[in-house]
Amino acid sequence: MNRIIDHPILGAPEGRTSVTFTFDGAALSGLAGEAVSSALFAAGIQTFSVHPRGDAPQGIFCANGQCSQCTVLIDGVARKACITPLAAGMDVRTLHGFPELPARDAPRGTVSGETLSTDVLVIGGGPSGLAAAAELARLGLSVLLADDKASLGGKLVLQTHKFFGSEEDCYAGTRGIEIARRLEEDIRSLPGVTVLENSPVAGLYKDRKAGIWRNYDSYILVDFKALVVAAGAREKSVLFPGNDLPGVYGAGAFQTLVNRDLVRAARRVLIIGSGNVGLIGAYHALQAGIEVAGIVEILPKVNGYKVHADKIVRMGVPVYLNTTVVSVEGNGKVERATVAQVDKDWRPILSTARTYEVDTVLVAAGLSPCDEFYRQAIDFGFLAVTAGDAEEIAEASSAMFGGRIAALSLAKLLGKRVDIDESWLAKREVLKSRPGDNLCRDEEVPTESWKPVFFCTEEIPCNPCTTVCPTHSIQLKERKGSIMDLPYFEGSSCKGCTVCVAACPGLAMSLMRRIDDGWAEVVLPFEFRADFEPGARLPVLDQEGAFLEDAQLLKKVFNRKYRTWILTLKVSRANAPRAIGIRVQSEAATRPLPAPRFEHLPDDAVVCRCERITVGEIVRFIRENAVTDVNQLKTLRVGMGACGSKTCSVLLPQVFRKAGTDPARTTPGTLRPLALEIPMKDLINEAGRPL
Repeated sequence: MNRIIDHPILGAPEGRTSVTFTFDGAALSGLAGEAVSSALFAAGIQTFSVHPRGDAPQGIFCANGQCSQCTVLIDGVARKACITPLAAGMDVRTLHGFPELPARDAPRGTVSGETLSTDVLVIGGGPSGLAAAAELARLGLSVLLADDKASLGGKLVLQTHKFFGSEEDCYAGTRGIEIARRLEEDIRSLPGVTVLENSPVAGLYKDRKAGIWRNYDSYILVDFKALVVAAGAREKSVLFPGNDLPGVYGAGAFQTLVNRDLVRAARRVLIIGSGNVGLIGAYHALQAGIEVAGIVEILPKVNGYKVHADKIVRMGVPVYLNTTVVSVEGNGKVERATVAQVDKDWRPILSTARTYEVDTVLVAAGLSPCDEFYRQAIDFGFLAVTAGDAEEIAEASSAMFGGRIAALSLAKLLGKRVDIDESWLAKREVLKSRPGDNLCRDEEVPTESWKPVFFCTEEIPCNPCTTVCPTHSIQLKERKGSIMDLPYFEGSSCKGCTVCVAACPGLAMSLMRRIDDGWAEVVLPFEFRADFEPGARLPVLDQEGAFLEDAQLLKKVFNRKYRTWILTLKVSRANAPRAIGIRVQSEAATRPLPAPRFEHLPDDAVVCRCERITVGEIVRFIRENAVTDVNQLKTLRVGMGACGSKTCSVLLPQVFRKAGTDPARTTPGTLRPLALEIPMKDLINEAGRPL
């Protein structure tokens, strides 16, 4: 079983019992209530269906209910494995081609309908939706919050790392899983808030009603006066041959498997994209005991926070810039991936190609907002606002402020006399800032007293180290006049309490002091299994990942508040000011094969995953028919699949450009009446009767 038994941050799931189910007739075991997809991954099964076009095997992509890649037959009915909880005795089978309709075995039962009423319907229980709902409830408005997951918090429930931002305003220095718990406790304590978990909003109607698939087994309607769309974002796909093989899926899906369900989903991964999602995904993989062959980024610079990239590199994961994926290949699953450098026009230079043996390729190439309900609401003339990633892709810290601001803006439209604190607007702008300048720091010299050493050189919104220092000796040196400024030690002495080292979200702080003329003590943070004892020699690296020396461990202490090991090492005086990391994975995990192995067929890249329509097919159709309306592509069945064009729609502009048509001059595709597939028995509330 591919279960994570010993995680440095997460504990074992509580209250779950083992149950038996079958897959294609073979008996397997899983945990009651976990997603069927997670139970299958834990059993080593990653092929969920066989596509009717070309008999292509299909695996998961989003693990978030947004696409249809994980559809299987469960007790004879086609269901998404990622949103279906496992129950004892389930008969799960690979879906081959199109599912057959179950035979009708009983007349229709009594149909029950239910309509709820609320002042404001909040779609999405992530950080922005929770913040908005809380603000509206405190103004005396009734709020119904509907979320598609069992636990509130959105992507926070997948985040084991400590967050950046302001400690006072958005829980900086606190792990995402803990922030989610606090936000959920807050919203459930407020009167006037009704929470429907495991209940996605499926559609909006012109008579100011919303349809909700409650508990994924019945359909209810909600009357509302106004709407907050905080549905988050979905991961983008990337065009390359083999992009729909089982084992190619989103970094968010990987975090769901690894951090929510504690499933060791891979042996070795390659990551596409160096934004924060990709960088953090690499970190989460290492914490789960999964090797990372590398991160590839087509741009000439890292796209996420430098402190994230620094800590990943010094743990042994290379980041390859100006590099793209040429192809992913394997016999029905991912077995190898080939990458190459790109020229000035972003085309791969095949002479630079190298191939890695991996079983998983994680796509972390950006997000697209789930804002369809907002656009529909505006078309219908409803009072509606967006918040969080549905409004603008940014960090969770910014999303919380965005939710509060959106709530107050909506309250004004509803006639409430409220004022928006101007400082909120300013703070939100800072929190969603892109990284600023990268500044040089003077190298410190070890002295007889403890001294903090800072390895954050890029301006990002972050201040926990300044708030946890008991002597208030760490201050931001004013340059921009906000938490974008870099911290410096402004005191006369340091107590060596190590709290700043434990609290730093970027693991970018150390402490040092001189032992004698040749040696110094260095205190470093460590968020992995510390299964070594004093006296052990550990490979110490600098900020950029260069090896410095094997240093002797003097002692280790576990900081329970921040769930971080604090390691004290004996390091040479010359290297002490530069020592900040310990290598976690060996160089062998990142070595390519001796010679590249690949086929480069760009036109074979799949655009529409549901219907398996390729780049070449769409380009030919656009050129031959002078297509200027995305809806015309439905002739090829582009966008006609189960996901409702959620995945392919964001890829079509680049396909139009390849065909020589300006995508800005094309008519966009029509949105589906319902946002997701719902069985007819649930739509008419037949209490589980099969049709």
